[in-house]
Amino acid sequence: MRAEGTGGGLLVAGTTSDAGKSVVTAGICRWLARKGLKVAPFKAQNMSLNSYVTLDGAEIGRAQAMQAAAARTEPTALMNPVLLKPGGESRSQVVLLGRPVGEMSASGYRSGRQERLLGTVADCLAELRRTHDAVICEGAGSPAEINLRRTDIVNMGLARAARLPVVVVGDIDRGGVFASFFGTTALLAERDQELLAGYLVNKFRGDVSLLEPGLEMLHGLTGRPVLGVLPFRDGLGIDEEDGLRLSLRAAVRESVTAPPHGTDVLRTAVVPVPLMSNFTDVDALAAEPGVAVRFTDRPEELADADLVVLPGTRGTVRALRWLRERGLAEAVRRRAAEGRPVLGICGGFQMLGERIEDEVESGAGTVEGLGLLPVRVRFAHEKTLARPSGRALGEDVEGYEIHHGVAEVLGGEPVFRAAGGAGDESPTQREPAARGPAAGDSGAPLDGCRVGAVWGTHWHGSLESDGFRRAFLRRVAADAGRGGFVPAPDTVFAALREEQLDRLGDLIEEHADTDALLRLIESGPPQGLPFIAPGAPSIPNAPGLPRPRPEGAPS
Repeated sequence: MRAEGTGGGLLVAGTTSDAGKSVVTAGICRWLARKGLKVAPFKAQNMSLNSYVTLDGAEIGRAQAMQAAAARTEPTALMNPVLLKPGGESRSQVVLLGRPVGEMSASGYRSGRQERLLGTVADCLAELRRTHDAVICEGAGSPAEINLRRTDIVNMGLARAARLPVVVVGDIDRGGVFASFFGTTALLAERDQELLAGYLVNKFRGDVSLLEPGLEMLHGLTGRPVLGVLPFRDGLGIDEEDGLRLSLRAAVRESVTAPPHGTDVLRTAVVPVPLMSNFTDVDALAAEPGVAVRFTDRPEELADADLVVLPGTRGTVRALRWLRERGLAEAVRRRAAEGRPVLGICGGFQMLGERIEDEVESGAGTVEGLGLLPVRVRFAHEKTLARPSGRALGEDVEGYEIHHGVAEVLGGEPVFRAAGGAGDESPTQREPAARGPAAGDSGAPLDGCRVGAVWGTHWHGSLESDGFRRAFLRRVAADAGRGGFVPAPDTVFAALREEQLDRLGDLIEEHADTDALLRLIESGPPQGLPFIAPGAPSIPNAPGLPRPRPEGAPS
């Protein structure tokens, strides 16, 4: 049994990236939370451009923030002590315990800093285990990446340091799941194999009974059981680490069965700029019945949309160049000239301005923006990390900020103001000529700029505030000439997110061996697991099939 005062733990690894580790980790967290346990998620090292700001101003991966929501606990930097934010040219910003500490190449990170971080990572996990009943850890990539094992701090390196039992998830929808399970096990060193306690099959379609012979054979070959076969379900992903999939949108599209509330549909085009970050901002738009959201890099599709969104990016100057090369910059300018809606968020907001001075992110110096907002941006070495709140369009709004750019707003109207007519200006912008707040928004300017139908803000997550999202969509519909569009009055984004997290908990509770999982969490790795060497015995012949004859044997 585990030592007194030390919470139980489990590491969820995967045969590949995107095998379902994040989903399974979140599902286990929600299942345990529903049992009344105090549970926390943990990912020692995350590489992602989708990040989140905790209440105390620390930056962590969005997937860990969503897993914390699944665990019904407040996210902290302890849950993701190392965050790597790719910036192109094989370099990443290293965020340690929620604060950026510098840029490093992949080879430089692995050859020096990574090994030294294992102590920090182990300390964070130990503190979480001290204060929680259980900590569910998520691995990264595959634990069998043998070229990286010596410096590993997120898969078997962490499991060995903390004596964690390991469950490996495999995506059967990709094919080859049995080979992946066996190969992953066989490539691990003997001491690592001692911790690998079982497998979870993910995304299975069809009759489980057809899979059972393979599950039994895998058990016989490895001495490790399959602890569950999770069925394929659309829209079960939580906030993605990277990529173009809108995880929550898919779930919302499944759950929203009512037709559009009005007679018109609002078409939203999101531009997938290079190094796109926090594209989950548009999940809340897609949650609305009657709002169709798609990603596109075609100028003609921007012209056809009712709303164009320029999302955040870790490379604002690079994204600007990309927009110009593809004719997208001119398509956005034409929309603005026609009075048609455009929304820029964080890096997208910066691109809409007149000028960018960047000696920090790209080192490009002064670069002309799209010139659609009277805003000048200067990149500061210190990153702004904040959880602001205010008012806009007569509604309360909350968001979070993650950016190096400091905006000087020289005109137009602010998007967000302080509530109640009080509050200081944001340290990230000054607005000497802001004017014309909406009714009920009489406080000091906080963030953003609007000129006509062009909107820009540094606040991620603002569209998750239901009242503001509806008011914004009504304004967009009016500017786009979609008079028949009416936002649904009863769409509550937080409730939809909770519904999704409960579906993840249901997936584990209904389709996994929860008794076995609980034993692993409470008691640690089982004793006596066999060592599987590469080139282990072949699979026996299936019943009814002839055995192969040795070469030269008589027929």
